[in-house]
Amino acid sequence: MNRRDLLASLGGAAAAGAFGFPREAGAFEAMPVTLPGAGAPFPRTDDFSIEPGYTYLNAAYTHPIPKVSVQAARAAADARGSMRTPAAPALPPVPTPRALFAQLINAKPSEIAHVSSTSAGENLVTRALGLDHRFHGNVVTDGLHFEGSIMHLMELKKRGLDVRVVAPTPDARIDLRDLERAIDGNTRLVEVSAAAMYNGFQHDLAAVSALAHAHGAYVYADIVHAAGAEPFDVKASGIDFASCSSFKWLMGDFGLGFLYAREELLDTIERPVHGYYQAGNIEAHYPPNLPAGTYRPVDYSFNRTAQGMFETGSLTGSTEVAVALLRASLTYVQSLGVANIQAHRLPLIRRLQQEIPRLGFTAVTPSESTGGNVTFARTNVGESDVPKRLAAAKVNVRVAKHWLRVSPSVYNSMNDIERLLEALS
Repeated sequence: MNRRDLLASLGGAAAAGAFGFPREAGAFEAMPVTLPGAGAPFPRTDDFSIEPGYTYLNAAYTHPIPKVSVQAARAAADARGSMRTPAAPALPPVPTPRALFAQLINAKPSEIAHVSSTSAGENLVTRALGLDHRFHGNVVTDGLHFEGSIMHLMELKKRGLDVRVVAPTPDARIDLRDLERAIDGNTRLVEVSAAAMYNGFQHDLAAVSALAHAHGAYVYADIVHAAGAEPFDVKASGIDFASCSSFKWLMGDFGLGFLYAREELLDTIERPVHGYYQAGNIEAHYPPNLPAGTYRPVDYSFNRTAQGMFETGSLTGSTEVAVALLRASLTYVQSLGVANIQAHRLPLIRRLQQEIPRLGFTAVTPSESTGGNVTFARTNVGESDVPKRLAAAKVNVRVAKHWLRVSPSVYNSMNDIERLLEALS
């Protein structure tokens, strides 16, 4: 019995994976997800283990994990620890996180790779385009793009890459005309955030993509504050690449996220990393079954998929526990419906936009924004007594030096908003 046959006898779908880890995320944890009262109304407070009396309005920082996902992770951890005889495959097959996420953003599963973080995805894209070593052409981004991504580009600029950063307008927006002035025939990539981390500003991605493509450039979007927070369609947006972690609006955990790459581009970009998970088939040649003639230590071919382009091994293929958790969370998000999540949140955000400026703050989120973040600026608010007042009231929002950001989710009610307003008054 060879290694593959042995793994097949032990783990079924895991047979193609290194050391028993599944090649396709979700292969081990195949139990269907039982959703908690899927038809119940909002707010979905009972679906989460939030301490009574604690008001959590910071989902854009990190979203609480639903109870059903915690249970799925515990079951997967128990299965890994006990090494019981594998259960029969679920009929019909249980969808993987890759397939669930693809459905969520209107992509094909073959266009999705697992990555460890949003930044990891962005780094892989710049490397796949050769921007980290050839330095031909320029990259255009804007001052509301994620600061970690701008830092990455600034480091590439030190090495010779022409990086152009479009400044935000005084009211914290990005003017498409300013972006247009920065893009030219030498632009290789336009990097933006679909919804800005700072204030939720939303680009017209279809317009950005049309502009970039007219000059022969690609578009990368950071969608970590969009995917799961509002309906999002990669095809309608026209973008070429996107990435996100799962610990925000996808209600997953740290260390597991997604990279989208448009299928048509997979034959035109460089493979930025190499690893076992990229191979559609791989066979090492050991004695006594050595190939006749010229010795070849290994035979393999790459998958023509995003996984075959960007994944390397079990860290990006993910662990069974993280996969089980994320699969349950994505199933939960889809059962609620992203449009319903957005509709529940909007009245809460509108109330904040109406009232918080009356307390001495400046609204910096565009009034027409429909995402999950709403931000208010005030000089030195982070060094005032506001953080202490919020802590005393057991209200959690994101407080920076000169701004605070509120991001309610499915478990919040208008009472939570009033509690925040009272703490700020």
